[in-house]
Formats: sequence, C-alpha cells, structure tokens
Amino acid sequence: MKRKPKLTSTNATAPKKHHWATGLLVSMEDPELRVKEDDQVVVIKDKYPKAQYHYLVLPKINIPSLWHIKKENEDLLHHMAKVAEDLTKQHKEAEFLIGYHAVPSMQRLHLHVISTDFNSTCLKTKYHWNSFTTPFFLHSTDICNQLREKGELKKLKSEDSAEHLNTPLKCHKCSATPKNMPDLKKHLLTHFPSQKSTSSFD
Repeated sequence: MKRKPKLTSTNATAPKKHHWATGLLVSMEDPELRVKEDDQVVVIKDKYPKAQYHYLVLPKINIPSLWHIKKENEDLLHHMAKVAEDLTKQHKEAEFLIGYHAVPSMQRLHLHVISTDFNSTCLKTKYHWNSFTTPFFLHSTDICNQLREKGELKKLKSEDSAEHLNTPLKCHKCSATPKNMPDLKKHLLTHFPSQKSTSSFD
C-alpha cells in the first residue's frame, strides 16, 4: 500500500512570500520603519535610503501610483506635501527634495522626502542618482499645481524617462561631471564636508 506524500515547504501549505514590488505595504506595518501617521497617511523611513534622511509619505487609501491620481485626490496630495514639509523642519541643517519618481518601481503611491547630501551606501548606481537629480524626479509642488490647473496629471513619455535615467553623471550643486559613482560621492563631500566622517564610497 502506497503512503501518502508528506506535505513539504514547497507545496500549498507554505506561507506566501510578498512580491518585492509590494514591499512598501509591508514596510508601512513595520514599527521600526514607521515615523508617524494620521488619519490619511503613514510616514516611513525608506528601507534602502539614498541619503542621510530619506522618508516616504504614503496614503492609507489604496492608490497604486501617481498615475492613478484623479482630481478628487487633490486634497490628499496637498496633505501629503504638507506632511513632507513638516518632516523637513525636523532637520533644519539639511536641504530636501520632495517629489515623485516618473516611473515608480514600488506599488502604492509614495512621496519621497530626501536630503540633498545623498550620503548613503544604498546610493550605488547612475540610475539611483538620476532618479532624484533629473526631470525624472517630479517635484511635489509642480504635481500639485498641474492637478489643480489641468484637473489631471500628464505622464512623462517612456522614452523621456529612459533618457533621464541614462543621463551622464552630473553634480546637482555645480557643473562637475564625475566619471563614475565613487568619484561622484567623493566630489559631494566638497559640498557637504560635515558628511566626511559618515561617508562611504561603496
């Protein structure tokens, strides 16, 4: 008589893993990453920060991305921007960028609040850099104004997004054009000398 096969970790009884693109939904529930929340949004630290300070402001309602925003979400976008501005006031010594990526890689609308020192070991590639320092990064003020004036958001063409990400490296503070990421990160220390003790060129 044949024995029934035992259940293994590879069959239906195994817990399902979250797809990486839905990682923000998991991070929203992580007490180590959560910074604050109110009735509309949750603020978390970016799990892989690209600067000394890097936060994400996410709505509690399920909006997959910026390109699912409608006119009726205008108040929500303004509230997210206000929360972001309040975050920057906690770090008066730093400058910040507040905005969205033209082609977000993660599900759930999220607003980046990132300091301009870009001092992080997680900032590793030209695409990381260009996603914040070229028109691929859509500033929150511009997005809010566009929605208010036009009633909808105009999506960046895919070929334009790709071109921005492939732009040669250029310092966001001066005209320097470092040849690679390690050179860029060393150059940034000339603009942010206080970061020397905590910097890494990996």
